[in-house]
Amino acid sequence: MSAAKPRAWPPRTTRARATRPRPPAKQTAQIPDAVISHYARLLDDSGVMPLIDAKLGPRPGPAGVPIRAVLVCLMVSIHHSGKATLAEAWRLAAFCLSPAAREHLGLDPDGPHPDDPHTCLADNRRFYRAFDRLTSLLDPARHDRRTRLPQHEADLLATAWEDTDRDHTRKRDLLQDIVTALVLTPVRWGKGRGYLTGFHGDVGIDTTAAPVFARPPRARRSTGELFASTEITAGWHHSAGNGPPEYGYSATLTVAARTRSALGSFPQLALGLVLDTPHKRIGANAITTLKPLAVLGLPTAFAAVDRAYTDQQPGHFARPARELGYKLALDYKVDQRGVQGSAHGALLIDGSLTCPLIPDKLARATTGLDDAAIRIPSHELTALITAREPYLLRLKQSANADGALRFQCPAAGTSPSVTCPRFDRLHQRGPSRPAAVDLTDARQRAAHPAAKPRILPPTPDHKSGELPKICHQHTITLHPGDLGHLDKFRQDLAYLSPSWRGTYSTVRAMTEGLNGRLKGHDLDLSDPKNRLAHGRVAQTILVALLVTVANDHFLDAWRHTHQPPDEPDASTETFEIPAEHLDRSPLTGRSRPPPIP
Repeated sequence: MSAAKPRAWPPRTTRARATRPRPPAKQTAQIPDAVISHYARLLDDSGVMPLIDAKLGPRPGPAGVPIRAVLVCLMVSIHHSGKATLAEAWRLAAFCLSPAAREHLGLDPDGPHPDDPHTCLADNRRFYRAFDRLTSLLDPARHDRRTRLPQHEADLLATAWEDTDRDHTRKRDLLQDIVTALVLTPVRWGKGRGYLTGFHGDVGIDTTAAPVFARPPRARRSTGELFASTEITAGWHHSAGNGPPEYGYSATLTVAARTRSALGSFPQLALGLVLDTPHKRIGANAITTLKPLAVLGLPTAFAAVDRAYTDQQPGHFARPARELGYKLALDYKVDQRGVQGSAHGALLIDGSLTCPLIPDKLARATTGLDDAAIRIPSHELTALITAREPYLLRLKQSANADGALRFQCPAAGTSPSVTCPRFDRLHQRGPSRPAAVDLTDARQRAAHPAAKPRILPPTPDHKSGELPKICHQHTITLHPGDLGHLDKFRQDLAYLSPSWRGTYSTVRAMTEGLNGRLKGHDLDLSDPKNRLAHGRVAQTILVALLVTVANDHFLDAWRHTHQPPDEPDASTETFEIPAEHLDRSPLTGRSRPPPIP
């Protein structure tokens, strides 16, 4: 019996060939002039080019490619591909711009010929050298980044990013000024258009990883000599989760957020950015992002931060943040919960000052609790947190020019929250006259002394000279240095109370949400392949451009959801391009000019 022949495949048809997948074309379509106009206007409105030109000064030889053109093309590359790479930016500038757009950016209108590799290579090198001029201008520790240095030489160069040398400090400050100006330009546009009307000043601050493509330091196999990374100031970023550490930089981001009780909506924007070595200057970098917001005229409310900021010295974060007008919403580590210290006899419990005679069960309600018990509190813990409230000292007077606050004893005043025999004895206050109470009125029942917690002093009680200051006075004044290093734990909401949860949890969720959007599909800050340029200056500028374009996208997405029906979609005001070359194709709002100040 002969073997059966395999069945032949059906003949290929024209339809089958037409539906066959094809690789994408190497060259993208021409970029609309409106996109170039928009990002050129954004860069010009930021004011960074005068800072760069003033620092650069006159240079001998040919002018070369303008730095402005390189930065605009990098933003266009991020807008179209999500990549902040010089190779992609040059490709778009060379082959995807109209002659009028190239002329506006100061480039040769004709551009390199695609079929001539020599002209392409020469144009590419000029483009790269322009970006190199910028990084050389701002780098306090200029060196050859193409080879690994011995670790001791790299450590010596890295000190230029931390020392007090005047020239190094000036370059570091100029670099940060450029970053701040870029990131805040879309924020100023949104504020000028009225998009931030619903923003009440609540911010979230967090540090996220910005990994680099460079390898970490390693020893040479033959000699055992330790060689540094080409990124001499990079380090290992350890996040709060269980994931492995990432080698690169840490990006401190301040995010516009709101509490659960706040009304109104606004675009979720990054309000500040600082790129630094991981786990260094955490508090100082957060303050650096907050200072420009006052100049911008934004309100101040709560600043919610994670436990990395709670660990900072008071002079590095907590006190400067309060001086800027922010209230703090903090979280604590396991060994920091419960009784943290005292001032003038009042106990500092989970960041709040309380009566020194608060029951021990309430004072130690959170002592030793792990994070899981805090995130999902039991009914018993919730009841203990609620029972703490009457024993908290009440704010009598907000901070003055020196930062001093006045707190009132919970047994003092016309509406005390507790009854205290010690207070009555020391201040010679007799028992109140009985009054008729309408038992159907909840407010009258709650205001009656019998309904309030009663302080139980020790028996026999201490002598008057041995009692703390809070018991001798109706109020105490808390100066910035009275708590010492424990002042970093003090916050303005009762820990784990409903108001604290409505503030801290909501703001932290919005902060993590923006971090997720910056590490999403279109723009991915966490992928080092999107930022291949070496050096801290280059990485700082590229991360700033990524966040700036992301802010612009966030504004555009929010406007499409909340734009009034009568507001125009886009403006025809672009740079001066002849009418026959002007691309007037509709755009998703990104061709709109900045608001009139």
